[in-house]
Amino acid sequence: MPNAQPARGPGAGRFFWLWAAVWLFYMIGPILDGWHRPEIWQRAVSLAAALGFCAVYLSGFFSVRRRYRVTGHPPAPAEGVVRVGAMVVLAAILTVLVGESGLTSLVYIAVTGVFAFPPRGAWSVVFGSALVAGVLPRIVPGWDGTIDLVFAVMVAALAVWGVTRVVQRNGQLAEAREEITRLAIAAERNRFARDMHDLLGHSLTVVSVKSELAARLVQLAPERAEAELTDIQRLVREALADVRAAVAGYREMSLATELASARSALDAAGIEADVPVTGEAVDPQRQELFAWVVREGVTNVVRHSDAKHCWIRLGRTAVEIGDDGRGPQGPLDEPEPEEGRGGHGLGGLRERLEAAGCVLSIGRRDGGGFLLRASVA
Repeated sequence: MPNAQPARGPGAGRFFWLWAAVWLFYMIGPILDGWHRPEIWQRAVSLAAALGFCAVYLSGFFSVRRRYRVTGHPPAPAEGVVRVGAMVVLAAILTVLVGESGLTSLVYIAVTGVFAFPPRGAWSVVFGSALVAGVLPRIVPGWDGTIDLVFAVMVAALAVWGVTRVVQRNGQLAEAREEITRLAIAAERNRFARDMHDLLGHSLTVVSVKSELAARLVQLAPERAEAELTDIQRLVREALADVRAAVAGYREMSLATELASARSALDAAGIEADVPVTGEAVDPQRQELFAWVVREGVTNVVRHSDAKHCWIRLGRTAVEIGDDGRGPQGPLDEPEPEEGRGGHGLGGLRERLEAAGCVLSIGRRDGGGFLLRASVA
């Protein structure tokens, strides 16, 4: 998943480094104790251990933080084991050399454990650090346990636990937003593809049929051919206007217009049409939806049916389109391929109807042919 957080400027990055590093102020005690060791080698080893510990803590803090911001989840357990293991080894060396003040490192180990592991592993590290902080000062000679490190370990761990939960939830929310955006884009693409098919599929089919008719009439009836060519020009202009309206999102269908267009298309294809003059019989709230049904149904009749007659029947909550053509060519419960009677058009029409609480049924008409029916569920 891509980074779910907005880009940060270099100034913000430097500030965060300062904010994270300032908590290492409490490591000054062990560092000063190491500096005052009597032997040079003790000074060198203790300072190296302290500085190495701080470096591992800071690098681990930013690595885990980056992983949470990107994925909302902790890194792989193996990475956390290596990092916490290195801090434990360095803390042990430092504590052996400088004494009780080296136990301050347990707070950072607990915090890193919370960042680096899932809950069970994280709290195992926290309780282990608290146990060591509570037991060692009481069993090691010369240690007085004046610093309540158990309290410091638990408070720091709880605070960081809360921070990790917030960061994790933010990462998950960002991931969910991206998924919602992706699904919305896919749905909009499908809707646009469906509208383009419904708009251009019908218009181009009628233009194709009328062009063939005009070509046949050029010699036989020039005036009729000229009328068909004029009608083709009108259809092309309307199709262009429809595409522009669909792109703008303002496409509205008229049932009366589609019925008139259906009569024209069927007549041009040489199919006798029995089509209502108006759509008044349909519930006004369903007229636009049923206009899409009429458009797709008539387009399929003209394109695929080889029919001689076509009937359109309107009711208040249903519309039927039937023909006496060759009928469905495949199983009625499965969409046919694009070159058949079904294809993407009927699939898109079914989605449109289901979204409006209607159902689409496809079958064979009594007496032969194809029957398409859309009705309120």
